[in-house]
Amino acid sequence: MIIVQGDNFQCGVCVLRVSVEEPQNLMCGRFKRGKVISVPQGEHLYIGSAMNKKRSASLASRLVRHATRTGEKSPHKIRPRMIAFFQQIQLGNNDLLPKSPKKAFWNIDYLLDILSVEITGLIAFRTNRKLEAKLGEFLENDSNTWILEKGLGASDIPGNAHFLSLTSQSDRWWLNLPNRLDAIIS
Repeated sequence: MIIVQGDNFQCGVCVLRVSVEEPQNLMCGRFKRGKVISVPQGEHLYIGSAMNKKRSASLASRLVRHATRTGEKSPHKIRPRMIAFFQQIQLGNNDLLPKSPKKAFWNIDYLLDILSVEITGLIAFRTNRKLEAKLGEFLENDSNTWILEKGLGASDIPGNAHFLSLTSQSDRWWLNLPNRLDAIIS
């Protein structure tokens, strides 16, 4: 499921639904000095943003980058649908594929690079307001999520965690999320 709401901005915030097929132990770059993070099998959420208003560095480009893996690894299955949808709604430019090979940079890049991990959905809000911390806090406090590791995915927002695990793999929860988040965005 790909949902994009909001005004006609090229920037905004997003929530990715991430499915981890098998438990993972990984280091996310220099996060907590290379601490190994255990990521359980199941459904997870990542909250992110791209606030650059230029089409070449837009929310669409950031999302396509997240759906791209390093080296010759195959991209996430959702990537072609993302690109087609973003072009249809004029989010980003016509060439959304990364210009150079992807290198792991953000905490989430290390997890999304694993072939048994897939982005299975995204909810994005086109906005020029910095709402990533607010969305993160809202989702951290949801009874259906739990914090995997404090600070993970939110190195630029101290005290938050932007990679969360879902206690329930309920599609109903995910389908209702856009309406719940819209109340925060509005």
